[in-house]
Amino acid sequence: MLAKVASCALVGLEGEVIEVEIDASLRGLPSLSIVGLPDAAVQEARERVRSALINSGLRMPRGRVLLNLAPADLRKEGPSYDLPIAVALLVGSQQLLADIADAMFIGELSLDGSLRHVNGVLPMASVARAHGYKRLFVPAVDAAEAALVDGLQVYGLADLLGLLGHLQGELHLTPTEAQPDLDVDQVGLTDMAEIAGQEHAKRALEVAAAGGHNVLMSGPPGAGKTLLARSVPGILPRLTLDEALDVTRIYSVAGLLPEGEALVRQRPFRSPHHTISHAGLVGGGTVPRPGEISLAHRGVLFLDEMPEYDHRSLETLRQPLEDHQVTISRARGAITFPSNFILIGAMNPCPCGYRGDPYHECTCSAATIARYQQRLSGPLLDRFDLHVEVPHVEYEKLSGGGRAEPSSAIRQRVEAARTRQRERFDGTPLITNSEMGPAEVRRFCALDKECSSLMRAAMQQLRLSARAYHRVLKLARTIADLAGSEGIATVHLAEALQYRQRGMG
Repeated sequence: MLAKVASCALVGLEGEVIEVEIDASLRGLPSLSIVGLPDAAVQEARERVRSALINSGLRMPRGRVLLNLAPADLRKEGPSYDLPIAVALLVGSQQLLADIADAMFIGELSLDGSLRHVNGVLPMASVARAHGYKRLFVPAVDAAEAALVDGLQVYGLADLLGLLGHLQGELHLTPTEAQPDLDVDQVGLTDMAEIAGQEHAKRALEVAAAGGHNVLMSGPPGAGKTLLARSVPGILPRLTLDEALDVTRIYSVAGLLPEGEALVRQRPFRSPHHTISHAGLVGGGTVPRPGEISLAHRGVLFLDEMPEYDHRSLETLRQPLEDHQVTISRARGAITFPSNFILIGAMNPCPCGYRGDPYHECTCSAATIARYQQRLSGPLLDRFDLHVEVPHVEYEKLSGGGRAEPSSAIRQRVEAARTRQRERFDGTPLITNSEMGPAEVRRFCALDKECSSLMRAAMQQLRLSARAYHRVLKLARTIADLAGSEGIATVHLAEALQYRQRGMG
């Protein structure tokens, strides 16, 4: 008997409908052949499915069985085809008599017939809805994640017998209801109140959080650069539902969703070590996977000791920082992952770290310092909107008993600034000021006569490039939003200019 069962394959963060076709009417010795470019995990499904059926009190079809995964030119990977293969075998052997034309099946089978977690359920659920499927059957542990997609009845399955009973009307399963609870405060690894001094750096990070701008901090060891970076998540606004779903798709595909959590509710904070590989940072592999820049989407990517990272990897960041996405090209095709994040870099002024420090003597030669600083190219440095010096903290500030302003108070100002940006960009895909293109800059960052004179002088003295010119204006717009100002004033523009690295265009 011929039968067809719908499933789904993942290609990056997108999915494609897979038809599991079975012909159980062939003559020959009992066997099960799988065609359609299956990988090793799919080929091994023959034994998993066989044991699952037998241990569930069911039987394999008699005779030779041919199973095709269509389209045949798309590589099939992973164990998520176990369930649709089992359903196809049950239909082909007439052990299951039910209309499943509007249903899609996803899941890995254990040998006893129970279902296990699979990665990428959320984007696969989106594909099911987009192609008109009404029902989606997934492992029970993944049901809450799949239910985040509206307009789709999601059934969580404990085992194969439960599915069989439901489809034949012997058992009633209730569709899983979505519970997208985002009522949770953004929590930082460090509260701003715990950081002594560094008011200038805290202000810069507040501006960066408000407008989604990139920051490069430079200072001696122990000045607090890492603590400052780890406090940024605590001043970022809560994720919106669309942003949370966007992040969850990435973490679902990467298999990094926290156990028991269907939705990512906190903005990501990624801090990879400088020994990370190029593929680990940017993404890649034989089967392209999202890297750290995609895992930091809608959150923060912190690169400590930035000059120590692989030069090739750092230079690869230039385009994602502009386009907010990264495209990984392989022989099989190109896959695009989102990468819209705030980049926070930290570095020492020299290899020993004490150049310009009043309490320690620098032991580095001029040539050593030049080589160290040249590890970060000019085009990459130009992607940072804010260059901040983080000096040595004085004893009086460290020993003082008073607490600084807490992250919660700063977050209120950041959220107010983000609200102004959402209202400004209503009807556009833009979220923050840093995402504005030249057309938006001309429209929303108009300068009066006094500001124009200041900007003209800055262009000449600081040798600003066209890119830097637009970045200064976007930064000034964010500072004006924090101040609740409709237009950009000279005080806002002057503060934006002071964050430019001297001598950088």
